[in-house]
Amino acid sequence: MRDVEITKEPVELYKILKFEGLVSSGGEAKSVIDDGLVLVNGEVETRRRKKILNDDVIEFADETFHIRLK
Repeated sequence: MRDVEITKEPVELYKILKFEGLVSSGGEAKSVIDDGLVLVNGEVETRRRKKILNDDVIEFADETFHIRLK
């Protein structure tokens, strides 16, 4: 599990995928979310603009990310 620090909350889910380099663009981030390939706190998340908060856990592409407010 990798920690991801955010400086403010909430942050939209697709932005975290993009800024962490998990996808190459915002469009690709939205696509993988639409396809049900992203889990937030253990559940499939299909809302692109899902608000991610401190202590949330995101799973994508066999990686797990723990969100921490800086």
